[in-house]
Amino acid sequence: MSRLLRFGLIVLSIVGVLLVLAAITSKLYRIPTSSMEPTLHCPRGSGNPGCLGEEHDRIAVSKVLYRVRDPERGDIVAYRLPRRAAGRCGAPDGSTFVHRIIGLPGESVAVRDGVVFVDGRKLTEPYIEAGRRDRDSSPAREISKDQYLVLGDNRAQSCDSRVWGLVARDRLIGPKIATYWPWARISIR
Repeated sequence: MSRLLRFGLIVLSIVGVLLVLAAITSKLYRIPTSSMEPTLHCPRGSGNPGCLGEEHDRIAVSKVLYRVRDPERGDIVAYRLPRRAAGRCGAPDGSTFVHRIIGLPGESVAVRDGVVFVDGRKLTEPYIEAGRRDRDSSPAREISKDQYLVLGDNRAQSCDSRVWGLVARDRLIGPKIATYWPWARISIR
């Protein structure tokens, strides 16, 4: 067997192991609504106002990453919808939602005229387009241990922590690690 063939088989084996490992440690989701536009797309004409895509974005979420690191501000995260939120968002208890982590345990988060303030400082949010920011306000709230404040990038069309409260860490499934469909939108992290 030639050296090149052996090298190719080794590389192919490593890639195969990595793909199997990724499949075992990930969950796949389809983005059904415009709550994360323009970051994640749902298809125009799907009955959801604000959708920009030709089809649903599909994402891979790590089920193990939060075992080795804490959730971070800015992570796009899949989570099981808290019971108290199910009725308010028109989704059954235990549904999976995808939003961005904005507030971390121990922080104070307020929203003034649609702008988020963390511990009194304005949060820079380049992922939100001006027309997708609502004008709502809410007083500062302290985030307790193992709780997270999650918001959609399309604040005008998102049922998130502003509506029903915080997400417990044990309801977090994991962070988005890739967009794998459609082909034109494939990205890592």
